[in-house]
Amino acid sequence: MSRIIRFVHPRFFAPEAQTSGDLVTLPLEEAEHLTRVLRLGTGAAVRVFNGSGDEFESVVEAASKDAVQVRLGHPRAPAPEALLQVTLAQAVLKGDKMDDVIRDAVMIGAAAIRPVLTARTESSAAIIEKSRRQDRWERIAISAAKQCGRAVVPPILEPVTFEDLIDFLLHKWLSGPSIMLVEPGASKAAVPFSELDVEPPNAVTTVIGPEGGWTREEVEAAAVVCRLVTMGRRTLRADAMGLIAISAAFSRWKEF
Repeated sequence: MSRIIRFVHPRFFAPEAQTSGDLVTLPLEEAEHLTRVLRLGTGAAVRVFNGSGDEFESVVEAASKDAVQVRLGHPRAPAPEALLQVTLAQAVLKGDKMDDVIRDAVMIGAAAIRPVLTARTESSAAIIEKSRRQDRWERIAISAAKQCGRAVVPPILEPVTFEDLIDFLLHKWLSGPSIMLVEPGASKAAVPFSELDVEPPNAVTTVIGPEGGWTREEVEAAAVVCRLVTMGRRTLRADAMGLIAISAAFSRWKEF
C-alpha cells in the first residue's frame, strides 16, 4: 500500500502582509530562518501570516543574505481562533519559566497575556526592561503562533503591578469575569473550578500567581473583583497553572 505524504509549506510572520498580490519584505529574523535554517530560495512556496488573522499562500520572489521578499497569493484559512477570549494574567516567573508559559498559552489559544509583578515576584519592571524580556516574549509568541497554525499573534501586554491589575479589573478595563487560581485552603471563599456559577462568558481573565504563591493580602484584595478558584486538592507548579487554567476554561465553557 502506498503512503501519501503531505508536505506542509513553512509559515512566516510578516505584519505588513495585507492584500493578495502585494510584494512584502519579511522581518530580518524571519528572513534568516527562511534562508539560513530552511535553506529556501527564489520560487519556494510558503505561507505568510500577519499576526492579525490573515494568512496567504505565497511565493518567494527574492532571497539574499540581506532581505527576503515574498509575493502574497490567495488567502487561506488559518487555525480558527477560540470563541472564548482568555486573557492570561500571569505573575512573572523565575528564569526561563515565563517563556514556557507564553509558548503554551499562545498555542492553546489565549487572546492576550499580561505579565504581573506580585509581592513574591523576583523580577521588577526595571529588570524586565533592561533585559529586554518583553521583546523575547513577543518573539516566543510569534514562534508559537507559527507552530500551531494561528494567524493571530496574541499581544504580550506591558507588565503591571498586582495593584494595577486589581484596579484594571475593578474598573472593568478587562473584558468578562475574572478568576484567580489559589492554593487549597487559601480562602474560605474559594470554590472548585467545577462549581463556578458563572454564565458562559465571551471573555474571561485568569489570574495566576508566582512560585511562592499569593500573600494573604493579595488574596483578600483579589476577592473583591475575582472569583477565587481551586484546582483540586493538589498544589500545582506555577509554570503549569496557566495552561491548566485556560484548558479548564475552554472545557467548562464548551470551547472544546
